[in-house]
Amino acid sequence: MDVLSDVITVMRTGQPRAALLAWHAPWAQRFASVPGATGFQILLQGRCWLSRPETDPVPLAVGDVVFRPHGRGHTLADDPTTTPIAPACDPNDPQVLKRYAADTVGTPAGTPATVTLCGAYEIDPARSHPLLDDLPELVHLPAHLGRHPELRATVDLLAAELERPRLGTDAIVPALLDTLLLQILRAWIDRQSTATSDTGWAAALNDPATTAALQAMHHDPARRWTVATLATRAGLSRAAFARRFTTLLGQPPLTYLTWWRMTTAARLLRESDTPLRAIAAKVGYTSEFAFANAFKRQHGTAPGRYRRNE
Repeated sequence: MDVLSDVITVMRTGQPRAALLAWHAPWAQRFASVPGATGFQILLQGRCWLSRPETDPVPLAVGDVVFRPHGRGHTLADDPTTTPIAPACDPNDPQVLKRYAADTVGTPAGTPATVTLCGAYEIDPARSHPLLDDLPELVHLPAHLGRHPELRATVDLLAAELERPRLGTDAIVPALLDTLLLQILRAWIDRQSTATSDTGWAAALNDPATTAALQAMHHDPARRWTVATLATRAGLSRAAFARRFTTLLGQPPLTYLTWWRMTTAARLLRESDTPLRAIAAKVGYTSEFAFANAFKRQHGTAPGRYRRNE
């Protein structure tokens, strides 16, 4: 798997949720902060305002995407001066948000509706990928004609599936939510390619040499990688590669490789009954004892106990 696909695989837990909501003026809803959740909202019809503490309100238009990677609170409203009401469902909270919903909020008579598509993921903070940690509190992707056509197509498919659930919806909606989240992350990374920041995950994934090394580690974590072999994949000298990787990502390449191996091992322990020796081999350890020590250093418990607790 590639780096971005692995991010989604590793960090998500539980069942994602999605809903269509129709709002009728006057309306305003405050969404509480929910630790361990990420969520998004996409404006399908009408206009509204996004407000957050200590920031100016932001107008949203049809097609705008708002992604909250850390589950921080905010308010949506028809007007910044409207007083927020108690939420009908909270797209920040996967436990509260109905799995598939098409709700109406407010009084429909005589007022044009604002329609939003919202979704939420549960995230285990203990296995959050550093790419997610690197994201700002809020990612706003304004709609532009012809921009992000794949994202727009996925939005249309997801909205249609939520509006008219049919046979297969239970399989289609989670797949579309994964696709949508990946495309939001893609769009953010592409947008950062023109930004001034020269460090962080967006910069690393826009750097061909660093990306080549990351892809190699993710594709084959069991391989006996060294800084020299990774530098060869990156097309750089050993010293230049180590310097570039560490500058961009804030840690040396083999430190990240160990973290990724232990994160992969934790997922295998949770999701399969694969023997410990086989898991050790999958993440590059010929000795089960050495694997157990490395795992305990990162996760604070032995692999067997981790599996039992999970």
